[in-house]
Amino acid sequence: MKLKDILMEQTGSGSAIAVIITLLIFLTPLIFAWLSKRKRKIVESKLEESIEQLEELKKQLKESKQEVSRSKKKVTELNDKYSPIIDMESHTKQLLDEVEKKVKNNRYESERLLANAEKEANKVSVNSHARADKLIADAEQDVVNIKAESKELNVKANQKLKDAKEKVVTLTNDAHEEANRIIELAKANAQEIAGDAYDAKLKAGSYESAIRAMKNTIEGYKDDYIIPNHSVLDDLADEFSFKDAGAQLKQARKRVKDMVKQGHAGDCDYVEAHRKTYAIHFAVDAFNGKVDSALAKVKHDNFGKIKQEIIDAFALVNHNGAPFRSARINQAFLDARQEELKWAVSTHELRQIELAEQREIKQQIREEEKARKEMEKAIKEAEKEERLIQKALEKARAELANANEEQRKEFEAQLADLEGKLEEAEERGQRALSMAQQTRRGHVYVISNVGSFGENVFKIGMTRRLEPLDRVKELGDASVPFSFDVHAMLYSEDAPTLEKELHRRFNRESVNKVNPRKEFFRTSLAEIKQMVDNQGIADVHWTMKAEAAEYRESLAIEAAQQEENVA
Repeated sequence: MKLKDILMEQTGSGSAIAVIITLLIFLTPLIFAWLSKRKRKIVESKLEESIEQLEELKKQLKESKQEVSRSKKKVTELNDKYSPIIDMESHTKQLLDEVEKKVKNNRYESERLLANAEKEANKVSVNSHARADKLIADAEQDVVNIKAESKELNVKANQKLKDAKEKVVTLTNDAHEEANRIIELAKANAQEIAGDAYDAKLKAGSYESAIRAMKNTIEGYKDDYIIPNHSVLDDLADEFSFKDAGAQLKQARKRVKDMVKQGHAGDCDYVEAHRKTYAIHFAVDAFNGKVDSALAKVKHDNFGKIKQEIIDAFALVNHNGAPFRSARINQAFLDARQEELKWAVSTHELRQIELAEQREIKQQIREEEKARKEMEKAIKEAEKEERLIQKALEKARAELANANEEQRKEFEAQLADLEGKLEEAEERGQRALSMAQQTRRGHVYVISNVGSFGENVFKIGMTRRLEPLDRVKELGDASVPFSFDVHAMLYSEDAPTLEKELHRRFNRESVNKVNPRKEFFRTSLAEIKQMVDNQGIADVHWTMKAEAAEYRESLAIEAAQQEENVA
């Protein structure tokens, strides 16, 4: 009996354990699903950040493509180790004479080798870009697939994204090194074919650049390198603004920093890694110091001088780096710094243009109001003259009534003269008064508020105030978050008619279809300007781009705050 009871007890315990295990099997997925639901929002937000990182990878890849394509240009710019300069000018002339004789016999073979090298470099670049594109595409697909997975899968996706980013950087560096290797190979082949003539040509070019740089440093740049600053604006669209140029300048500076960070700014022939690194840093720091000093001097008339100063810094740093196993600045980095100079000059010039436009508008308004004040002064002087003549007439009439026959003729002559003067004064006063009382004179203004209403929304209104900008300031009070920008202030003898005609022309573009008296229109400033020109109003200064300073500064602050929150 005891044995039977023991067996029955064990059987009951086994059944209970089986029930518990069964419940755990069914409840475990439910528990994980409940936990996954709570954390889904966190997972999705992290995945969105991963997608943003992938977009940044695309941008970096695009920059690497551009860098690889420019590496082909370095064949003719790379320098060997230079011997000290002794009697440079005579030695350079002798080398050039030797080059002329020897290169004629070997030119065809050298050009063929260089062309083949460029084709091979292009092929390597295309293959590298294709592999990088595939890596990014695979990483993007992985991010899409793990959106519905748990926290553990999200961690794996972040790791994959990190690995993909590292692979892209590695691939970019490999492509850069491979392109340099091909260029060096082509250079070696050309040197093997051309022999001393190729070395002589390279040395001659280097000596010429170094001599020119030294002369400029000693004698100064004077007027030999004058290039008008406005020439950098020739290729830009008319509506290209100071803010647009500033964005391009910021991008150019970022590219310079990235090249330094990735080790693409300079090169050296040292075999030891640490010595090579120190030599490259020495050359890059020296070059950047000279370039930064030159860029700090940008003003309205020195674009050509600064450009040549940067070129001279490139030549001198590369020349002085020759004893350190040809520590040198790469041509691509020189191009990047010259691009930075271009946008620095464009930013400066466009800013000056916009400031001049605003000054002209204000000056125009001041001149018009000065004329009105003179008109008011003329009215007051005419009224004063009339009062004085009227008193003189009353006195003369009183004396005429008490005068004898002989005095009467004299007083009548005085009366006639005073009456003539009174008539002239009245005519002058009436003419000035009629001009002042023409209430149809005034200003039609064209203003915008990008921060409050968006791009291409303009208010066309009218004011008869002596200071029309007071009306614009009133419109930008506490009812809107940002102040208005003035694009044009149109003075008209018949301001209401001009305003009505402009409203009629842009009726279809009215923002408020129910209440057109709001006077806001969604159109382009170019169309408004064309309509004003059709009205025969030519003496008007236009500011085609709104500065919207408060709005754009607010956006910059908001972006910085978002970056801090993400960090």
